[in-house]
Amino acid sequence: MTSTIVGLVAGVTCVLVGMLLAGPLDSFWDLTSLFITVGGTLGSLIMSFPFAQLTDTVKSISLAFKQKDIDHTECIEQIINLANIARKEGLLALENMLEDIKSPFMRKGIMLIVDGSNSELVKNVMETEIYYLQERHGRSIAVLNTGAAYAPAFGMVGTLIGLIVMLLTLEDSSALGPSMATALITTLYGVLLANLVFSPLAKKLSALSAQEVMYNEMILEGILSIQDGENPRMIRDKLESFISSRQIEALDHRLNGTKPSGDKE
Repeated sequence: MTSTIVGLVAGVTCVLVGMLLAGPLDSFWDLTSLFITVGGTLGSLIMSFPFAQLTDTVKSISLAFKQKDIDHTECIEQIINLANIARKEGLLALENMLEDIKSPFMRKGIMLIVDGSNSELVKNVMETEIYYLQERHGRSIAVLNTGAAYAPAFGMVGTLIGLIVMLLTLEDSSALGPSMATALITTLYGVLLANLVFSPLAKKLSALSAQEVMYNEMILEGILSIQDGENPRMIRDKLESFISSRQIEALDHRLNGTKPSGDKE
């Protein structure tokens, strides 16, 4: 279970429990408010962005719920193994290892090396891919941040509508309660939609994007080092700057074929 699901479930649960403690749940349900807030926000998003960008955002959101942590230590181990092969058998020998490389980004870099591309070309091609990766992620994040801005605004629209209706029906005391409820509940929906859905998802996608970019930058550094014929030990020291001390310890165990002290047989 990803942290996205845990956080969403925890947030929704706490809000529902708070509502139950305050009163019956149906007191916080208003179909009019839902239409104003959700419908208005979605409509504005459709006006603001092309359909293709909205579709890509939906796909990106699904990744936030399924994304697994990237194993940097496995990647470094593979780069070191490739460096050893390149030093012993030459760069062309890396072509036989392409099928074992899981990362499409790393596979592309190794293919460029095998094809005889110079280091400047390899660096330019790979950095361009990283740049447009950030651009693609940024478009989805922009949609979510915009939704986080629109939702409270439409909550205020619902509040104004409810207050207008209430003022128009001051003579009818029975209509004051429903009108005021619509006014306040719409604001509640807008705030919840912004702070429990749009903003957290935008921050999660931003964190995942930063993680993937750093991962690819680490791969690029390793690929360029292999191409330059650097010593595998030096490559390892260089790539360890991308990971934490805990991951460095895990890498030591992977390379030495041992288990961490906390593991049991």
